[in-house]
Amino acid sequence: MAAPLKVEFHFDFGSPNAYLAELVLPEIERRTGVKFDYVPVLLGGLYKATGNMSPFDSLRGIKNKPEYNALETLRFLRRHNITKFKANPFFPVNTLTLMRGAVAAQFEGMFEPYFRAGYHHMWVEPKKMDDPAVFREAFMSSGIQIERLIARAQQDDVKKKLVENTNDAVARGSFGSPTFFVGKEIFFGKDSLRNIEEEIVTQLNGSQRKTA
Repeated sequence: MAAPLKVEFHFDFGSPNAYLAELVLPEIERRTGVKFDYVPVLLGGLYKATGNMSPFDSLRGIKNKPEYNALETLRFLRRHNITKFKANPFFPVNTLTLMRGAVAAQFEGMFEPYFRAGYHHMWVEPKKMDDPAVFREAFMSSGIQIERLIARAQQDDVKKKLVENTNDAVARGSFGSPTFFVGKEIFFGKDSLRNIEEEIVTQLNGSQRKTA
């Protein structure tokens, strides 16, 4: 019997494109019947390991490209009827604490509410989430037991897991966020969602033929 198809969403809260892409994943899950595994990675670590940089830095000073990038974002928002998104005025935000918190939340069975709150306070009601006081208050306002997760995030197994996730992503070809894997196939960016869904269907159909 073939192993179930593994589909992964690699994210860092600091990526607005990862936030936007994730809003579309439930539609893909509904149509394909496949659930995405959510994998926290550290974007700064990915950039350092690959020599990459954020669009915030790479687009600076380039004529017309930032404007086109903004236009593409508007088109994506319209295409998917996304109304809850604001640019974070404190960007770029150091996301180390946020991402360790995401791993801690996975370990503690608190991931879903933590994940939703993290993205809400980064890209819906944006705040300076690398300020410890702001970080605490934001998650408390969302009903998260944040002191528990802050303490958990300081433990070595959490720190190690985030590093492992990031290093593994680089070894498999990743250089930024959002990155997706459908089996062994890698896809990057929110504009790859159609190709991701097609690949899921292709691999599912291939698996069904093998088991028929």
